[in-house]
Amino acid sequence: MKRKVVSVLLSAAMATTILAGCGSSASTTASAPASEAAPAASEAASTTADAASTAADDATAAAADGITRATAEAVPDSIEADTSLADKKVGVCIYQFSDNFMTLFRQKLQEDLVAMGFKEENITFADGANDQGTQTGQIDNFIADQVDVLIINPVNSSSAATITDKVVAANIPLVYINREPDEAEETRWATEGLNVCYVGCDARQSGTMQGEIIADLGIDTIDKNGNGQVDYIMIEGDPENVDAKYRTEFSVKAVQDAGLEVNELDDEVGNWDQATAQGLVANALASHPETEVVFCNNDAMGLGALQAIQAAGKTVNEDIYLVGVDALTEALEDIKAGTYTGTVFNDHLSQAYNTALAAKNFLDGTGNAQYIGCDYVKVTTDNVDDIMASVQ
Repeated sequence: MKRKVVSVLLSAAMATTILAGCGSSASTTASAPASEAAPAASEAASTTADAASTAADDATAAAADGITRATAEAVPDSIEADTSLADKKVGVCIYQFSDNFMTLFRQKLQEDLVAMGFKEENITFADGANDQGTQTGQIDNFIADQVDVLIINPVNSSSAATITDKVVAANIPLVYINREPDEAEETRWATEGLNVCYVGCDARQSGTMQGEIIADLGIDTIDKNGNGQVDYIMIEGDPENVDAKYRTEFSVKAVQDAGLEVNELDDEVGNWDQATAQGLVANALASHPETEVVFCNNDAMGLGALQAIQAAGKTVNEDIYLVGVDALTEALEDIKAGTYTGTVFNDHLSQAYNTALAAKNFLDGTGNAQYIGCDYVKVTTDNVDDIMASVQ
């Protein structure tokens, strides 16, 4: 049932957004109950022109950089196992097991790899412990073990070129996930014909959706202090991660694009960590009690921010507004309870399935586009029940 709900959500999202690597910022919406069909249709219609413009821009970019871009396949209700994969070894490097989102991702990835025909005993996950040196050693071990395919969530995206070189030299297909290498690296995969691809979402889209959630509230609702501006605090993830960079930039840009003036009160690095974010937001609110919005690059930090907001005697959606990314269960529950303004669903279900499919495609000779893009979905009280149903 879960796969069916996710497929419906993604189909609705893809109907309004054509996602291509490093280029999409158009908004998407999840499918809504019949009672909400009119608002959903209205929002979908409002994005059509943006989607068309984005598609044209992406087509131009693709022609210029040579990168082949594909939209992720919808998650099917069932997966047919390929018996030829039974003896194939898969090495999976995760930047840090303790990351909430990557925990969800790796659990689904293992499930989908097994469903496709890989044997569980031939799938090995390695925890990089957020240290590139540690992860590099793990990659070396996987190469020495002669795995048939490598799936890597890099600690540092800037290390991608070095990682690619050593994996390709060992004649092992490589699937990057979640943390996207830069465009120059992806272009190299295309021009050199390497068996390397990336599966993930465009972080610019998630930042844009965060900003839209805030902008849609309207300045009259947001502007508690009456200065005509959106006074905000930004809590960033890992500065090495392109997702942190784009979510930071595009969330604010979306508010400005909606015609609202912004005023940055504080910008801190929370490194995706809940406790760190809690301390940072507590300090920021003490220095800036006039804060009206807190942007967090992910929900773990958003949950920490919520703790700090409540400790400061403020109420989310009354005194201050709070948005994150990932759609963690706790954040969804808070949205439903009215204590969290909104988040953006970072669809680990679609990403995990398409990662497993990319590994299979490399091994059976089908091959992959260099960039396989999955859509984010904006989450507010309007569709939180649908999203909660999809991830349970």
